[in-house]
Amino acid sequence: EATGWSKGWRINLWARLKDGEHAYKMYRELLKFVPPDETKENYNNMGGTYPNLLDAHPPFQIDGNFGGAAGIGEMLLQSHDNQIVLLPALPSALPDGNVKGICARGGFELKMDWKNSSLVAVEVTSKAGNQCAIVYQGKSIRFKTEKGKRYLLDANLMIKK
Repeated sequence: EATGWSKGWRINLWARLKDGEHAYKMYRELLKFVPPDETKENYNNMGGTYPNLLDAHPPFQIDGNFGGAAGIGEMLLQSHDNQIVLLPALPSALPDGNVKGICARGGFELKMDWKNSSLVAVEVTSKAGNQCAIVYQGKSIRFKTEKGKRYLLDANLMIKK
């Protein structure tokens, strides 16, 4: 059991360690339902989410809300060390999905689709015209981008013309 700020940190740290299952377990615990009457001073159940989706820790902790959202992002995309890693900590509970508008360091905005826990396609929009390096399951591609241009890549990280 933990309060919102701590759970937010745990979600993000497990995702950074590429352990999507543990990160998702922490995320589910963050979303544990807490009845609104638990806001009394004798609150001792530690963590969870009120019906209004605010993080439970009387009166509430916004850290849990922000940390949970950031943790989902960290499970889907990590951008550090001058590279963008796609689906680094995808939990088995999310085998199919898509995300759009997720941002990466270097001035990149991405849209991704995945099915059966595997990348289907990714679209990269360059906001700054920087060098782009993408990594997915041991494959990588590095290419120069032009500001404002979109690049479509398939699951093998090959740029589609």
